[in-house]
Amino acid sequence: MIKTNNDLIRQLVDSGYLKTPQIIRAFKKIDRINFVPKDLEADAYQNIPLPIGSGQTISQPLTVAFMLELLEIKKNDRVFEVGFGSGWQTALMAEIVGDKGRIFAVERIKEIWELGKFNINKYGFLDKGIVKIYCQDGSKGLEEGAPFDKIISAASIKFKGKNFLEAIPSVWKSQLKIGGIIVTPIEHSIFKFRKVADNKFEIEEYPGFVFVPLVKNEDY
Repeated sequence: MIKTNNDLIRQLVDSGYLKTPQIIRAFKKIDRINFVPKDLEADAYQNIPLPIGSGQTISQPLTVAFMLELLEIKKNDRVFEVGFGSGWQTALMAEIVGDKGRIFAVERIKEIWELGKFNINKYGFLDKGIVKIYCQDGSKGLEEGAPFDKIISAASIKFKGKNFLEAIPSVWKSQLKIGGIIVTPIEHSIFKFRKVADNKFEIEEYPGFVFVPLVKNEDY
């Protein structure tokens, strides 16, 4: 039975989802219970997604761990995050990148933006300037902070083609440094894109995941 944050971390390590020491340390310090609704705190350490309102969820812990490992996030990185939701992943990344790193996090839904802002600053990351948040359409990229070392999205891109690189917003690709990494869901897979040269990416696919859809302004 998973009852504590340490229990959750132990399960993620034992199952192979958590591997990197700095990511494990962040999971120990940034407690998921601080990012779930009060009425769901009893389920905070269960390895399941939980609703946070407006049709959004705080992601399943194994999914967050898996994506952060794929992102190869490191100290001093500059990261663009699309759809920060509850703020848990944002705070985990802020802990990893440290005082000289920066997380530029976008959330389109105002109510969720307010929730995430409140949660992220429980750890002082906004006050310290490590995290900067924006209420806007993340599919449009972000001029401030670019170029980025890493880009991560918590929402799935709808795409019916076969060249998955075409699914990624062109602005994300242009705002990523050479050697940088994009981790994002497309349909029901998580993809890792490593930029090896201008307009050239190495691609890895990991199927079998479920996410809320990436919402763009034109969807409304």
